[in-house]
Amino acid sequence: MCGRYSLTSPPDAMRRAFEITGALPNFARRYNIAPTQAAPVVRPTSGAPGRELALLRWGLVPSWSKGPDHRYSMINARAETVRSKPAYRAAFLHRRCLVPADGFYEWRRESDGKQPYRIALTNEEPFAFAGLWERWQGEGGDEIESFTIIVTQANDTIRPIHDRMPVILPPDRHDLWLEGGPGAADEAEALLKPFHSLSVCAYPVSTFVNNPKNDDERCIARLDEPG
Repeated sequence: MCGRYSLTSPPDAMRRAFEITGALPNFARRYNIAPTQAAPVVRPTSGAPGRELALLRWGLVPSWSKGPDHRYSMINARAETVRSKPAYRAAFLHRRCLVPADGFYEWRRESDGKQPYRIALTNEEPFAFAGLWERWQGEGGDEIESFTIIVTQANDTIRPIHDRMPVILPPDRHDLWLEGGPGAADEAEALLKPFHSLSVCAYPVSTFVNNPKNDDERCIARLDEPG
């Protein structure tokens, strides 16, 4: 799964990396984004050409649900079933998005507990997870826009740490994922595979990152290899 990630890239770098045409919302550097928090996603601009960057709640709230689920059960969607599960099916066909990041965390089981690792691209550039978004509206008119991150089997670099990883989309596949629509469902589903092992690196970080209230440079600081 993917339960924490970072996004420390400046706004101008985000605009270039994801070809954002609309105004950028105010968002600070984030070193430890956690479920239920607001985070940026990239999606097609409604009713106009181009892409927008919007702040949505992490943890999908289906339009037909009673409301937010605080058990974090919908922060990730499995690639193998995202097209068929009722909770994700409509969003997969109509509301695909990019989730910008520059690293994410996984925890490896050790004899004395769990050791967190940060995973990033070897070139240290920002990248995009494959995501889905939804809009929920309550009876009182309250509205929540939310997203989930799609996960798949781990690649060779990540497998010693965890058996799953988020789907990372190459930049030349961003258009297909965002703009393909339901007619490109087969092509979009084919993108849901592990990212190339040699393009990612992993290193241990402090258990400081375990607390979602901690959100500064110490979360991404490299530790000496355990043991």
